[in-house]
This record gives sequence, structure tokens and C-alpha cells, in this order.
Amino acid sequence: MQTVTILGTFAALCSTISFTPQAIKIIRTRETKDISVGMYLLTVIGFAAWATYGVMLSQWPIVASNSICFLLSAFILAMTLLPRSKKNAVADAVTSN
Repeated sequence: MQTVTILGTFAALCSTISFTPQAIKIIRTRETKDISVGMYLLTVIGFAAWATYGVMLSQWPIVASNSICFLLSAFILAMTLLPRSKKNAVADAVTSN
């Protein structure tokens, strides 16, 4: 495997995994008061643009990693915007087996 491919794979994994701890914390605590809506709004838009860019270039690793990041960051943004009752309902639905 070429060094550039290894680096790209590592970068994609780090980016993709980076949103998971925040999403888990929100589900566990149901608390989002300190999350910046503006930052996550820009992040969601950025990941949507990156995924679209990847589709246009037929670069499926870019599409896959940015689509996952889009979903995780969109979840965090949505949880930040939801009222407490709906936030609790979503967290309960995600954690129930």
C-alpha cells in the first residue's frame, strides 16, 4: 500500500471516528447546551459538500467517509436543536434494546 493511501485512510478514520464520542455523550447525558449550533451547521454543510465532491469525482472513499461524518454531525446538530422532551425520546430510542 502506498504511503499516500495509508495517510488518506488514517485521515478518513480519524475524521469519521472523531464525532462518535460527542454523539455518545449526548445520548448518555442528553445535554447539548454547550454545543455550538453555528459550528455544527457549518460542519454539516461542509461534509455534504465533500460527499457531493466525492460523488462528482467518483472517489468513493471520499464519499463514504464524509457521508458517515455528515450523518454523525447532523445527528449532533439535530440533538442540539431539539427541545428537551424530543431529545430524551431520541436518546431513549437509541439506547433501548
